[in-house]
Amino acid sequence: QVQLVESGGGLVPAGGSLRLSCAASGRIVSSYAMGWFRQAPGNERHLVAAISRSGGSTHYPDSVKGRFTISRDNAKDTVYLQMNSLKPEDTAVYYCAASPRTSTLRAEYDYWGQGTQVTISS
Repeated sequence: QVQLVESGGGLVPAGGSLRLSCAASGRIVSSYAMGWFRQAPGNERHLVAAISRSGGSTHYPDSVKGRFTISRDNAKDTVYLQMNSLKPEDTAVYYCAASPRTSTLRAEYDYWGQGTQVTISS
């Protein structure tokens, strides 16, 4: 089992920045690829960033590429999502998730956190 706890969400104006953290416990986190997803009201949950087990490979959809950066510190069992140049359309609940393999598919992530709210004001 892997337990994931997100933090760092909040309310910021458009153009601002936030750094989300995902603290993991349980099995050795370095054994898992990690991802950040977001879900806005009435919408499906979508991937915004993924990182391989070593951290050497990352993936971003075009909607956040160049603005969001995912990183991990395996020694601290923590994954981060640095979000810059935030837009109102980035408003959503952000979830951290763990997968046995690097993936862009939500179905391949086995463990999920409870989510943290990010709200961007215009």
